[in-house]
Amino acid sequence: MAWDTEKTKALLLDAATAEFSAFGLAGARIDRIAASAGVNKERIYQYFGKKDDLFGIVLERELAAVMDAVSMSGSGIETITDYAGQCFDYQVRSPQLARLIFWEGLERAEPVAEVFRSQRSEAKIARLRESLPELSHDDARDLLFTVLTLCDSWQVFGLMDRVYTGAKARTSARDAERRKTVVAAVEAIARQMLSA
Repeated sequence: MAWDTEKTKALLLDAATAEFSAFGLAGARIDRIAASAGVNKERIYQYFGKKDDLFGIVLERELAAVMDAVSMSGSGIETITDYAGQCFDYQVRSPQLARLIFWEGLERAEPVAEVFRSQRSEAKIARLRESLPELSHDDARDLLFTVLTLCDSWQVFGLMDRVYTGAKARTSARDAERRKTVVAAVEAIARQMLSA
């Protein structure tokens, strides 16, 4: 029976995503990733290199997925509010992405896939400015960054929600409340930028 390399890689990447999301780069263990995937840990080194390389591959895969899944369309203010809602919804469905991004910021000196991410960000800035030509490049950049930080933080600061609201557990109703607040905040910021 032939070894299914692609299936093995996929199993390892899924296990690594869960491991890095939960423990970060420093806390992740190659032996746990291998055990979770049901694969010899030597395969990790063979396919992906050292742990830092594997983290980069995992994060780049997750970033590509969100960039493909969340698009910016429409016109006017709805372009950015719709985008904010889509980003929030994606993060609720895939909370590991936000956790990986936070770990990246805490544990790495350089961003993963910086050129790829910068190019995609510039394309989103250009698209936002097509929809809202009154926005300067800097304002469009800051607005997009605000959307991402608001959406990402919800996945990482769950305990802060408990402290401020008393919510003992995440529920779909609480997600919906937070989504509404994020979208309203983005709309208010966009309107303020447009009137300045």
